[in-house]
Amino acid sequence: MKQFFQQITNIWTELGTPQRTIVSAAAVAVVAGIGALLFWAQSPDMKLLYGKLGEKEASEVVAVLEEKNIQFELRGGGTSIYVPAKDVYRVRMDLAAKGLPNSDGVGFEIFDRSNFGISDFVQRTNYSRALQGELSRTVAQMKGVKSARVMVVMPESRLLVKTTDSRPTASVFVDTGSTKLDIQAVNSIRSLVASSVEGLKLDDVAVIDNAGNVLSEDLKSDPQLGSASSQVKYRQQTEDYLTNKVETMLAKVLGPGNAVVRVSATINTEASTTTEEKFDPEGQVPRQEVATEDTSNTTEKGAEKNAGTGTAANVPDPNAGDADKGSSKSSSTVRSSKTQSYEINKTLTNVIKNPGAITRISAAVFLSQKQNTETNALEPRTPEQLNEVRNMVVNALGISIPKNETATNYVSIQEVVFPSAVNSLSNPVDKVTGYMEMARPIAALAIAAIVFAVFFFMLRRAKPEEISFELVDDATMAANTKALADAEDSQQFLPATKSLKVSPELLNSLIRQKPENVGATLREWLITKDES
Repeated sequence: MKQFFQQITNIWTELGTPQRTIVSAAAVAVVAGIGALLFWAQSPDMKLLYGKLGEKEASEVVAVLEEKNIQFELRGGGTSIYVPAKDVYRVRMDLAAKGLPNSDGVGFEIFDRSNFGISDFVQRTNYSRALQGELSRTVAQMKGVKSARVMVVMPESRLLVKTTDSRPTASVFVDTGSTKLDIQAVNSIRSLVASSVEGLKLDDVAVIDNAGNVLSEDLKSDPQLGSASSQVKYRQQTEDYLTNKVETMLAKVLGPGNAVVRVSATINTEASTTTEEKFDPEGQVPRQEVATEDTSNTTEKGAEKNAGTGTAANVPDPNAGDADKGSSKSSSTVRSSKTQSYEINKTLTNVIKNPGAITRISAAVFLSQKQNTETNALEPRTPEQLNEVRNMVVNALGISIPKNETATNYVSIQEVVFPSAVNSLSNPVDKVTGYMEMARPIAALAIAAIVFAVFFFMLRRAKPEEISFELVDDATMAANTKALADAEDSQQFLPATKSLKVSPELLNSLIRQKPENVGATLREWLITKDES
């Protein structure tokens, strides 16, 4: 250990003033860095307690933290409060017991307190406040929303009179700062509020941001496509969907950026109802058949000859012959009838056509010319290859081609030279330049490390020049002074091997010119004198 410190002392004594300054500055920087690292390591791990707080709520939370002597930090312009990680959950429970923070308004906890004797109006008002507060809290948790307020208008319940326009409505105010919510986030807010209120429709929820933009205006559905804006919007959505469908397919086959597709869709915007009734006389079906049959018999007898009066006269005589009997007539009648009714086959068709049907689809496709891997040049595709691409596009769009038309009437394909392909061919060094740009930071670090290593190596190897001195009398002082002056005029120092006649004036000149060499020489001289 003693030898180590002796070597450090020897190296330090051999260094010059500039070298000592550099080494001292480096040592100070290293010590400062180590101290900062130790300070950072000893500082507590701060974790977010609450964020997106208002000024009033933040001040209340800070007052509680100061009262409990809990370390905290304010960030985000005073809207976020950080506390040590070990105290986060305990502080949150303490603040929740005090009802802090309460920036989100009143929720359903308003019903936790028992209130006797309140009217029905106050009860309904409290329910409305609680519902609005809960919805505000939920919307404020969405990404991109700093704060939110929800207002719900519930129609008054009437027993006798009820209008058809009495339906609930809602409005949502969101503070997004300088950003703007996308369509999916706005639609999510509308769906959340509409599903939380009984009888509230999706189109009756308005969403407004802090910049005064009505974000829900373009999301209102129009099933009949009555307005021109709704028709244009529906057509644009349809064309964008079909365009993206074809472009993603071609990008996987030809490579990204090698195809540009535009699809045009003709949309039927008329609504119609058609009722058709057809009768088929040949398709008769028996519906009812009635058969009736009547039979009647009639017999008539004539009077007997020489008939007397009384009972004996009316009793027939069995011994009498047929000649004595009277004449008789009989008749029989049979009548039958059959009735049949038929039902004619009938077909009733009711067709309702809603707007939005696609009547025609056409597409325009621009393809980048194919690059030859051997010659690195652009080559056009053959007609067969273009037809294969056209058939793929036709099948992807679901186009039904009539018999008297061709696929070129619906899908047009043209090969062009894309600017990106021209630039890549005309500037073959772009890739090398890109690699150089990526490697520049790494090269800078490597060069800095090499320079530092060379400087450290030279610093350890550097030794001051030695000059031998010899004390003489004043007779040779003038010649030595003149030689030193000549060396100073030529801005050169005398070689270390040249012996000089030393005098006080000469020593002063040498010290002013190069004090480190003089100091080393004096030490060497003193050591020599001691040994002698």
